[in-house]
Amino acid sequence: MYAVIKTGGKQYRVGEGDLLRVEKIKGEIGEAVEFEEILMIVNGERVEIGRPVLNDSKVVGEIVEQGKGKKVIVFKSKRRKGYSKKQGHRQQYTVLKIKEIKG
Repeated sequence: MYAVIKTGGKQYRVGEGDLLRVEKIKGEIGEAVEFEEILMIVNGERVEIGRPVLNDSKVVGEIVEQGKGKKVIVFKSKRRKGYSKKQGHRQQYTVLKIKEIKG
């Protein structure tokens, strides 16, 4: 059994027991998180597709880790103008463990 959920502007395919790395979600380690935007649930041969989301379904997960990703360098320049700009960015993330799929 698996589901397709939407969080942080992206879609993820999740199953029970999966570890999932998503955009930062507020909360402490060990807290439960419920996802309401379920796009699809597949249970064996039975497939439920939301138009656009399934109303009576939930995916429950637990926050395992909060952290920052590797540094990404953003470098901009314009030729022959003497313009250059260098920036760094570290994206924050949350690691979730999917506990159950209700649907």
